[in-house]
Amino acid sequence: MKRLHADIHKRIGGFDLNVLIESDADRIGILGESGSGKSMTLKSIAGIENVDSGHIEADGRVLYDSADRIDLKPQKRNVGYMFQNYALFPTMSVLKNVMAGLGRPTEENRCIAADMLRRFNMQGFENKLPGELSGGQQQRVALARIMVTRPSLILLDEPFSALDAYLKDRMQMEMLEMIEDYPGQVIMVSHSRDELYRFSEELFIISGGSIIRHGSAATVFGDPGSAVAARLTGCKNLSGAVRIDEHTIEAVDWGITLKLRREIPESVNCIGYRAHRFEPVWGEPQENCVKCELLRVDELPFEKNYYICTCEKGDPLCWFVQGGEQKALDEKGLPDWLKMNEEDILLLG
Repeated sequence: MKRLHADIHKRIGGFDLNVLIESDADRIGILGESGSGKSMTLKSIAGIENVDSGHIEADGRVLYDSADRIDLKPQKRNVGYMFQNYALFPTMSVLKNVMAGLGRPTEENRCIAADMLRRFNMQGFENKLPGELSGGQQQRVALARIMVTRPSLILLDEPFSALDAYLKDRMQMEMLEMIEDYPGQVIMVSHSRDELYRFSEELFIISGGSIIRHGSAATVFGDPGSAVAARLTGCKNLSGAVRIDEHTIEAVDWGITLKLRREIPESVNCIGYRAHRFEPVWGEPQENCVKCELLRVDELPFEKNYYICTCEKGDPLCWFVQGGEQKALDEKGLPDWLKMNEEDILLLG
């Protein structure tokens, strides 16, 4: 059974990496901001970075174990690693780049590499240099070079970070198609929540060198658990909170008290609310409403971002409006209140 177990402990200067990733999902995502330790985690699994202690196992093979003094060299781990810039050899042809993954330049390896290029729809490009290819074509060659070795695990390190939005979306779809039939596990690290939500069956959030939340992508986004994880998953509105009783909590930065049907855990000290989830209310306020006092509005190509004054000590609330909802505002004007629906209120510890 496919399963990744990565218990990694590593110290560099004043930074400590202490992560535990256990998953049998086919597509694993690691979300974190720059400097959080996500790329270091990948490099530790691949053997590119030395680890101080721990245990790394993939597909039933032990790659590293500090107690048993096992530390396989990168080329022995059967792990495919795609760097951010794809790391193609610039003076070697496309075919030779793929053959490089197989070692000796034999006729058999030439045929294997050519067949892999056909599978990635790169036939006819065998004699091109990487510099003559588009970004998407380079990505295909890099993946072909990885896949030709039949790795048990593929690691993708911010593979779309240098691309513009249009090319990024297209290449994400192509990537998912190319790895659809891959029988092993794939791990992708990114600071982009949208990329990882689309990609991941199981998502791990890393901050300050530690995993702070994990689960299915939908579960993690729906219940981030902490203010840090909520922010990393794109929550724009966060307030300190004081629990009054098991169904009442004060959002101190917004100047409102919220009544909930569900029980509020005693550990909750923060509330989050996503900017697209507010419900406009005209006339009399309903439960869990905040007065809609507009500070400013930013008009973007496909939405308007409204910033709402709450109280002196808090940041303005962000309310992002698209499509039909904006049409209603154009017809009726700004609402008197913004309602927070209970199912969308994030209780954070």
